[in-house]
Amino acid sequence: MSSNCCGGDNGQQCGGSGDMTSSKNECTSCEQYNTEGIESASILDEMSACASCGTEGNSDDMNTCNKCKEVKYCNAACKKKHRSKHKKKCERRVAELYEEALFKDNPPREECPICFLVLPRTEMISFNSCCGMKICDGCVYAMEMSEGGKDLCAFCRTPRTTTIEENLKRTEKLIETGNADAFYMLSGLYLRGIAGLSRDMDKANELLLKAGELGCAEAYFNLGNSHASGRHDLEVDMKKAIYYWELAAMMGDLDARYNLGREEYRTNNNHRRAMKHFLLAARAGDKRSLDIIKEGFMKGVITKDEYANTLRAYHERQKEMKSDMRDKAAAAQRHP
Repeated sequence: MSSNCCGGDNGQQCGGSGDMTSSKNECTSCEQYNTEGIESASILDEMSACASCGTEGNSDDMNTCNKCKEVKYCNAACKKKHRSKHKKKCERRVAELYEEALFKDNPPREECPICFLVLPRTEMISFNSCCGMKICDGCVYAMEMSEGGKDLCAFCRTPRTTTIEENLKRTEKLIETGNADAFYMLSGLYLRGIAGLSRDMDKANELLLKAGELGCAEAYFNLGNSHASGRHDLEVDMKKAIYYWELAAMMGDLDARYNLGREEYRTNNNHRRAMKHFLLAARAGDKRSLDIIKEGFMKGVITKDEYANTLRAYHERQKEMKSDMRDKAAAAQRHP
């Protein structure tokens, strides 16, 4: 005996075949579909009302507030008319979104393109101007120890440059492709006035800013440092320093995150906000921040769970960056 799997109003049964139809219902694989309601809901989802005049329109065709991204207008005139009423709410929401982004979990760290392990801190990384890749010292050391590999790039096997001027030419070619690290490296050459370049602080800072915009967190970090100390022809401006550190921290720079925590702790006396920065930095592998979190736990500022989770995450990050070849490279640097 077949069962009434559809449960339709007409009492007809499909017997599981999915073929039985009636004037009121249609069964398809033992399920009834009423697409009319779904389509109506979809259309409603695509509709928005102008925040100024209330006119409804298609969301994709309306003019969205380019700051908070939360209100829509039927045209630019309505947007301009509503600006004064929307300003405070918009600024408040923009601040909330920025705060969320600032304290969001650290983005995944970049990997070495050869061993595919997470790249260590900057002192254990080499940037090659031939291919524009950042390579861990473990892989560089492995290439140097291989037969015939001493003077070759570990990634693209291109012979290393013999002069800084040749390195400059390669770097300039990378800049044409929009390589962020190449902009960062060139800024250093202008900063020191080497490779035939005159010392130019304005040019160096301009290149740092461009490198940051292209994704080089270290460039933003250094701009923040320059504003904090007044170096490289930049005025002391802690507001700008913090701004650039925040940009770098959101991109995963742990030194910038540490500086933000220290500034909140020492200058603003906002210990809880400082600890939020230190927690993020420690979980991503920063030893200095971990020491501060441990101290905070002992003082009762950090909970037991926060400290335990942070300590666990710290050790996991250390494991991700560890390899026998990197240890050998570090040992060779200590005892050349």
